[in-house]
Amino acid sequence: MTTTSDTPVLDTLAAMTIDSLERCGLDESTLILTRIAALAAMDAPAVSYLAHVGPAVRANLTIEQVQDVLVAIAPVVGTARVMAAAAHITEALGFTVALADAEAQAMAQAEAESRSRG
Repeated sequence: MTTTSDTPVLDTLAAMTIDSLERCGLDESTLILTRIAALAAMDAPAVSYLAHVGPAVRANLTIEQVQDVLVAIAPVVGTARVMAAAAHITEALGFTVALADAEAQAMAQAEAESRSRG
């Protein structure tokens, strides 16, 4: 397969994203929040969140909405991934995701208790 583009990987990713958007019935806000949750669940690096900067701004997402997504997925994906996602989102999107020490400790304690029961 021959390509004339200087950025075939980025072009492919862009085409996949456009195709996904065209086939998805979610509103823009829900779509971006869902993708952020998926990125957090797979422990994606900051660069993976970068593609969502423009769409997040256009969808008028708030810091609170992003935090709510992280809170919602924390019991499923775990403390380490949520903390890493918060740092990656802060780096990539420029959001300051507030994670108070008390919240972080409570999440860690709840996860430890869950593990000791199971």
